[in-house]
Amino acid sequence: METFTSQSLPTLPSGGFMENAAHRFRGDIQGLRALAVGLVVLYHGGLPFLPGGYVGVDVFFVISGFLITTHLLQRLERTGRVGFADFYARRARRILPASLLVVALTVIAALIGMPPLLMKEVFFGAVATALYVPNILFGLQGT
Repeated sequence: METFTSQSLPTLPSGGFMENAAHRFRGDIQGLRALAVGLVVLYHGGLPFLPGGYVGVDVFFVISGFLITTHLLQRLERTGRVGFADFYARRARRILPASLLVVALTVIAALIGMPPLLMKEVFFGAVATALYVPNILFGLQGT
């Protein structure tokens, strides 16, 4: 297994790998995000010339992969280590509060607007989503 060190990373003319990238506005990244959102919205709008809704999601995956790799390489350059545990802990602290808020608001909206007989499914979906395994549940249900 190859080990990466800060000395083995490609550098920019400034001497650092993507120096200060975390603190810099990236118009190119924001533009790609807007394109991805637009593709997903158009697909869900039912446009006949967009039969596959996965293109926008794929764009998001590519952006995420680029940003995650850049971040990990910056950390490697700065500290000489990648630090996966710290990386994922920071992501969890950033993403989980908003994710759990969306789950809670969705359950509240379902309680208000859905028939009581469907609430069991909503609650199972909410728990699966909170545990980050909804695709497993929905796959088992065949949905």
